[in-house]
Amino acid sequence: MDKINIRNIAIIAHVDHGKTTLIDALLRQSKSDLGKDLADKICIMDSNELEKERGITIFSKNAAIYYNGTKINIIDTPGHADFGGEVERVLNMADGCLLLVDAKEGPMQQTRFVLKKALEMGHKIIVVINKIDKPGARIDFVLNATLDLFLELGTDENALNFPVIYASGRQGKASLEPNLNKMTDIIPVFDAILKYIPSPSGDPQKPLQMLVSSISGDDFKGRICIGRIHNGVIKSGQEIIYINKRGQAKKHRLISLMTFSGLNRVEKDKVSAGDIAALAGIPNITVGETISDPLDPKALPLINIEEPTVKMTFLVNNSPFAGKEGQFSTSRQLKARLYKELETDVALNIEELTSVSWTVSGRGELHLSIFIERIRREGYELQVSMPQVIVKEINGQKMVPFEKVYVEVPEKFHGSVIQKMNSRKGELIDMKNVDGMVFLEFIIPTKGLFGYRSEFLTDTKGMGIISTNFYQYQKDPGNWKERNHGSLVAHKTGVTNLYGLRNVQDRGVLFLGPSIKVYEGQVVGQNSRSEDIRVNVCKEKQLSNMRSRGEGTTEHFNEPKIMGLEDALVYISDDEFVEITPKNIRIRKVFLNEISAKRAALEKKTDMFAGK
Repeated sequence: MDKINIRNIAIIAHVDHGKTTLIDALLRQSKSDLGKDLADKICIMDSNELEKERGITIFSKNAAIYYNGTKINIIDTPGHADFGGEVERVLNMADGCLLLVDAKEGPMQQTRFVLKKALEMGHKIIVVINKIDKPGARIDFVLNATLDLFLELGTDENALNFPVIYASGRQGKASLEPNLNKMTDIIPVFDAILKYIPSPSGDPQKPLQMLVSSISGDDFKGRICIGRIHNGVIKSGQEIIYINKRGQAKKHRLISLMTFSGLNRVEKDKVSAGDIAALAGIPNITVGETISDPLDPKALPLINIEEPTVKMTFLVNNSPFAGKEGQFSTSRQLKARLYKELETDVALNIEELTSVSWTVSGRGELHLSIFIERIRREGYELQVSMPQVIVKEINGQKMVPFEKVYVEVPEKFHGSVIQKMNSRKGELIDMKNVDGMVFLEFIIPTKGLFGYRSEFLTDTKGMGIISTNFYQYQKDPGNWKERNHGSLVAHKTGVTNLYGLRNVQDRGVLFLGPSIKVYEGQVVGQNSRSEDIRVNVCKEKQLSNMRSRGEGTTEHFNEPKIMGLEDALVYISDDEFVEITPKNIRIRKVFLNEISAKRAALEKKTDMFAGK
């Protein structure tokens, strides 16, 4: 296909501003073939199980639409900064962006993050103010806030002259004017793409160059690499040169050449410069590497990805219940799965510590917890340590990552937010009050944010919005407070009993109910005091022949607090692990036996006094 008849566009926005819903409308009104399975579904692009549950886009995806003889390649990008690795690499395939902004919330923090990346690449931006049918929509405020955002990012005059479209993605309507009653369809979005987004650069006459931006798998074709052809023409079955990140070149023959049509990949005999192609036949290729012409091989620049800021230790599960609930539990299986993720997730780093443990580093708590949840659902079991920030030594000083935090809360809640952020060593740098909503900006150490999101939802009664973005490395403020509570630890292996749980519940908050198998050293609750305490939650009531009237009728058992994966990761300290299996999330002590735990604590104190 001639490059003039192609447009490559990424859709970027904050979480839940309607990217995927808008793409649904574009696909349906272009009469793209969605197949029988997807014809009646919503949020078609969120095909992953976790994406459906959380209502967010985690993985970038490709689709293609034909409109007035032009092929429009669409890339749906994640909105969370934790998945910035996905965003940065797929933006290399685009020439312009649809920037979606919620008509009530305005441009949020992740809008700023992705927009900055797009402007750095010189992409043309079309602003779409979405959800104008939303109660409380404030279109003029949002438009001014968007202009302020462009000015803040220091863009040139050309970028400031961005076209604006008003839309309701859910209703499949758009217009150049913010009047929902006059809107009929989504066609103005197509017209704006053809008018403002440039045709892809690249010369079909030059030697072949293609940068791999994502990887997927196929049961029959093997590994499939997806990327944009920067120069040249690629033909089905031809020989190519694959250049890896170390600059080593190797010859391969393609077994399949595909492009996108709707949501499907279709076989093609030839794909020209400017289009997005999917290739099979290169077994070891990864993201960021180059496919080039065998007669004149030239590598393209590698994709620049920001470094991870949070790390965790992944270990083989060695609890008493190891191997009973997971399909894959050996060190060989876990290691293979961890390193397989490196092929597709360019923001992840893995370092082998021992034969049974690895340090896994990512862009944030959410990035790592999503990865853990995915491999858990695939049948793997493992255990992980508490999240830690990555410390760097810069100019002889230890530096830690800091985050820029953006908060929007009703006026009556902003005092508690400021108090909590200050207690976590956050610094307030900006505050605005607009129509009863307070907008706050903080600079805070990444470590200070661990576990705050759940507190924030409680403090604001679910009415606040918080978003974060990496700021820079700065000096560690130090003097961090240790957690002010201990753990209730199972004294023996057995099955929890209601009688034993009732005896323990006054000591704190329980995590388990009755009739659940536990083992010695497993954390069964949170102690209200600062020290750990061993409790017998398996204790049974001794039976006797004596009965008294009304016995047991006044006893009450409090509902236990069920700990999910993210709750457990926030809760644990450095002497605890989270045991993760396909069926259960458990918190346990590193040393299960009480004597071993006391000996380890004593050795730790001795080392501290010795200055080690």
